Amino acid sequence: MTSGVATLWSHRNSLRILVRRDLAVKYQQSVLGYVWSLIEPLGMGAIYWFVFGVLYSRDTGRHLGEAAESYPLFLITGIFAWMWTSSALSEATNALTGQSRLITTMNVPRQIFPIGRVTGRFAEYAAGLPILAAVALAYALHGRVHPGWSLLALPLAVAVQGVLLIGLALLLSAFNVLMRDVERVMRLVIRVLFYATPIIYPLSLVRDSDLPGWLKIAYEVNPLVGIFQLHHAIWYPDEFPDARLLATTVAGSVLVLVVGWWSFRRLEPAVLKEL
Repeated sequence: MTSGVATLWSHRNSLRILVRRDLAVKYQQSVLGYVWSLIEPLGMGAIYWFVFGVLYSRDTGRHLGEAAESYPLFLITGIFAWMWTSSALSEATNALTGQSRLITTMNVPRQIFPIGRVTGRFAEYAAGLPILAAVALAYALHGRVHPGWSLLALPLAVAVQGVLLIGLALLLSAFNVLMRDVERVMRLVIRVLFYATPIIYPLSLVRDSDLPGWLKIAYEVNPLVGIFQLHHAIWYPDEFPDARLLATTVAGSVLVLVVGWWSFRRLEPAVLKEL
């Protein structure tokens, strides 16, 4: 794996070119271009704010605590990070099947193609950070959020999420070549993960619920739980994951990366034959 990472680093210019090409192709026929990467999460945030921040404001506020007064910021923080996750997983799944001609002709490590999809979607997430910062500043000026040292949770959240997504992208892209049902299954899995992760609701809502203890433990084993807690902790320090949850998140993400990298290398001959 170490030698593979070194080889991948030596082809970083190829990765950069692929990411730029994907972004250009994705928005070349669009009038608004990259603005669409901001409109979609903001639109989703507005819908969930109306449902949970207006219609069910009493129940929502009881579990949000200090975040209740700035619930729109809580929402879009999670949704912007979720759009990176869902888009990266969706597009990485067909990263090999959709670029078979390039894969069989370019002399580059094949891991570049699924990793390129994850990197491209991160670029869209990064484009939304100024929006998050502006909303957070507006709430900070009114004394509803108090960002400080908790801002350091952002690079940690991005790093851990990147590790997890790259591992999943490698795993899914290879299996999808051999079993085309993977792409269809992932559509359902992504929908389930959205509601099985504390994106639009706080983790305390699950911990204080009447769910069986084993189910709560299984819920927190999901690395995305700790990752989204880190994203929310940027503005709400009380949401920072405890030591057990943070260790589970980091260990789980690294494990997924190792398994994904190993599986990709083992399946690569069969994948190239199929392509």
